[in-house]
Amino acid sequence: MRLAVFTKNLTNPAYGAARLGAERAAALFNDDVLHFVPERPDDPEEQSALIDRALALDTRPDAVLISPVHPTRVDAALRRIAAAGIPIVSFVSPVDAVPVVSHVSSDDHALGLAIAQHLVAHLLMRTDGSSSGRQRVLVMSGHVESFTSQERLRGFHDATHGHPGIEIVGTLAGDYDFDTARQQMAQWLTTQAAPDACLVANDIMALGVIEALEACGQSATVVGVNAIPKAIHAIAEGRLLATADFNAMRIAYLATECAARHLRGESIPRRVELPVQIVDRKNCAHWDLPYAQRSVITLAQLLNEGTA
Repeated sequence: MRLAVFTKNLTNPAYGAARLGAERAAALFNDDVLHFVPERPDDPEEQSALIDRALALDTRPDAVLISPVHPTRVDAALRRIAAAGIPIVSFVSPVDAVPVVSHVSSDDHALGLAIAQHLVAHLLMRTDGSSSGRQRVLVMSGHVESFTSQERLRGFHDATHGHPGIEIVGTLAGDYDFDTARQQMAQWLTTQAAPDACLVANDIMALGVIEALEACGQSATVVGVNAIPKAIHAIAEGRLLATADFNAMRIAYLATECAARHLRGESIPRRVELPVQIVDRKNCAHWDLPYAQRSVITLAQLLNEGTA
């Protein structure tokens, strides 16, 4: 079988992990994977053109796995996939324009809520258990229209809204990009005092925030989302407090397994969701591996865990 895998960009390490996860699952079924990645990160027009390129192949893919780069601007191309009778499995970001056989992801609101709660607990409690006082927190979002960013920010808001010890001093858009996040943080620091902490919607932006702070001789407590290898190293070094494991490799592995099993006539769940895990200095050694050496989880293992 031929599986066409559409990821959002070449710049976010999480999507490199997703492509690896897809290949690891496909290998178990002896399926072939064709990757389609926009050279312009998260560009709807380019992703739509890549979909049309896949549909124009002499041998069309038997299934499409896709993380759409925009909630609506790829819809016309998605409808062309559906019209061609090719089953779709969505992962990371949902597809609403056409029916999909399954959607695989994590609960982004729960991820945002959990990492924000972890940060709040750290900020407000000294080692003796006393309150550390009101803390100024800066939020860094991904793309403004990104589903994952919107949901993570909703989790950030739910964890901090009305909290007497937390003051949100601003929200910057880092577009899920290291350089953009670093530049946005550096610009903030030219007119504002460094915040006490930063809630950041993914790890690659969190590392950009840390670099900007360090370049100005400033520091803040920073958390992110994704558990990419560089973030794990930063946690071990004490530069990053924690991250929430948005495990894109496992997500894409499971999405590919769902597609392969569907093509073979097997029943698969309409929705698959990974549990929330927070990674900090206490447990980061478990994640301190390159993606190729990190473990995956099969659909049967995940479903059995959920019923255990």
